Amino acid sequence: MIHGIGTDICDIRRIQATFERQGERFAERVLGDAELDVWRKRGARWPQRGIRYLATRFSAKEAFSKAIGLGMHSPMSWRACEILNAPSGAPHIVLHEPLKSWFEAQGLRAHVTVTDESEYAASFVVVEKA
Repeated sequence: MIHGIGTDICDIRRIQATFERQGERFAERVLGDAELDVWRKRGARWPQRGIRYLATRFSAKEAFSKAIGLGMHSPMSWRACEILNAPSGAPHIVLHEPLKSWFEAQGLRAHVTVTDESEYAASFVVVEKA
């Protein structure tokens, strides 16, 4: 049974402007540790690719927060939710405490997809109740 759905579209130029104002501090507030590693590697090779990665993760976390019905309120937080990629490239959600315990206690399971185009990043999340 579907518990909730969430979608988000993010203007990559807005993320770029925020990054230019706040620097790495912005990425460190939004991304979890594993995401930060990927972001740094991608951005080192091609800075715009790093910004696009940051934008897709920002968008996916917004969509996830909508799908679980909490928005950005406890136990949901930017760093407690990571959007990582399987070896196949498929994105998946990895949760950290206290969000992980809350999510599991609800009997929920999530599916995520992300995409980006020249100026926008978009995400869609479906959360199922077992």
